[in-house]
Amino acid sequence: MARTVLVVEDDSNIAELLRLYLEKEGYHLLAAADGNKGVELFRTAAPDLVLLDVMLPGLDGWGVLRAIRQSAQTPVIMLTAKGETADKVAGLKMGADDYITKPFEMKEVLARVEAVLRRGGLPEETPRKRLSYDKLVVDLDSFELIVDGKKVDTPPKEMELLYHLASSPNRVYTRNQLLDEVWGFDYFGDSRTVDVHIKRLREKLEGVSPQWCLKTVWGVGYKFELTTA
Repeated sequence: MARTVLVVEDDSNIAELLRLYLEKEGYHLLAAADGNKGVELFRTAAPDLVLLDVMLPGLDGWGVLRAIRQSAQTPVIMLTAKGETADKVAGLKMGADDYITKPFEMKEVLARVEAVLRRGGLPEETPRKRLSYDKLVVDLDSFELIVDGKKVDTPPKEMELLYHLASSPNRVYTRNQLLDEVWGFDYFGDSRTVDVHIKRLREKLEGVSPQWCLKTVWGVGYKFELTTA
């Protein structure tokens, strides 16, 4: 069963970005745009973790945190544009489990969410990021690529790109989708970056198995294609 994360954030763009990334990682997301709604959702849904903005309309983040700590020890990560040490210390003393300063990278948020859940002693439910096909193993946990029984040295971003494509076989991704979803929404490179990484992956994978291939869909993008062979 997916773990539930409650996002209490009044910036709709940030809330949507958190939703996209966390749902992609298998979490169930709930969202509130103000503090009072956040407390209400917390009490009715009993989430596994709360991502809590400090500056909220109505009841601010400190008030929400106090309300949560009156009845539960649910992990809470504070999100704020303020970076002063005093604010961080105040939040931790009030019972926050971690503190992330805006602007932040989503990979940092994901790493902190996983770390806080582990510290909280919740059972590990996130599946291993490991895919297996004929003569191919893509293990994103250990960043290992096994091709025809042999480990092939592969840069991290190539691994992430291959894993992303192979996670949804036969789905076509545009270059811009791959830039957004593999490199991140804040990456400012161009689509040639994807082409270069695909070319390097093909050098490692082409002809290994008749059951799959990295295929170009002309005028659209790329897919990891499973064949009928």
